[in-house]
Amino acid sequence: MSNTQTQQTQANILSAEKTRWIYRKMVEIRKFEEAVIKGTRNGSLGPFAHTSDGQEAVAVGTCAHLNEKDYITSTHRGHGHSIAKGGDLNTLMAEMAGKATGCDKGKGGSLHLADLTKGNIGANGVVGGGLPIACGAGLTAKLTKSGAVTVAFFGDGANNQGVFHEALNLAAIWKLPVVFVCENNKYGEYTWNGYATAATKISDRAAGYNIPGKTINGNDVVEVYQTVGEAIERARNGEGPSLIECETFRIQGHGISDPQIYKTEEEKQLHLTDEECIKKFKSYVTKHQLLSDKEMSEIDQSIEDTVEKALQFAINSPYPDAKELYTDVYVSY
Repeated sequence: MSNTQTQQTQANILSAEKTRWIYRKMVEIRKFEEAVIKGTRNGSLGPFAHTSDGQEAVAVGTCAHLNEKDYITSTHRGHGHSIAKGGDLNTLMAEMAGKATGCDKGKGGSLHLADLTKGNIGANGVVGGGLPIACGAGLTAKLTKSGAVTVAFFGDGANNQGVFHEALNLAAIWKLPVVFVCENNKYGEYTWNGYATAATKISDRAAGYNIPGKTINGNDVVEVYQTVGEAIERARNGEGPSLIECETFRIQGHGISDPQIYKTEEEKQLHLTDEECIKKFKSYVTKHQLLSDKEMSEIDQSIEDTVEKALQFAINSPYPDAKELYTDVYVSY
């Protein structure tokens, strides 16, 4: 195949509509995170947050294949997953501020964003906590024959939790429609993955459960879109789970107050290079003439306005009433 034919084939991967959606969502996440960082530091939002800026390609490339009947489970770094799965920026931002208008009525905050109407079962403050929950959603889909697929997002630090192995084993033996997507940003909190994980690649661990495993460039949204899309289709067709390791990086540290003294200067500057996921996608879009610079600029400005409105919505919203303290804590039968 000639270079021209290869380029045409690559360009045909994404429709114009899907290209706009992917670009918009990636920028939405980035701008939302930037607003969260600013609002947390100046006191207008909650006291802390774990942002996912730099990892947008994983969330967006994956959720581009999901519908509202599909499910995701998330992590403590889950803002991007929530937005990619269709979360409303106003209610997400209000939740960051602990306000009554938040998606969880101000009771979840940054660590526990959820929206069941969008299939977002929830972020989780427990490392690896979403993995067995994803198996539960997958079992429900299989028993009800709903055709739904569940994606379990988790970080590299979770791959050494016992529940990671239990979840993969259960999903494998029951052939559950679950796709396990690892966001390997190289650090579990402050510890480099190489110090904590014996396996060269996290995806190699799939072999122990007789399921497909693959490691990809998690900064390339097109590669994520293709690879995870195949795994989702496989799960939807009743062929069982897959493990996809997306190698990426986080721009911020573990939390926004983390000075990242454990990183080299080169690592800290990765977001300034062409490997940064939004820059990488913009280059792809421009190369294949999928969107013009003007179109992308207009999307950028639109999102700036939307995020600013979401921030003001959060700031101006009321806190939950004290009488709500015990609401939603227990289930009534």
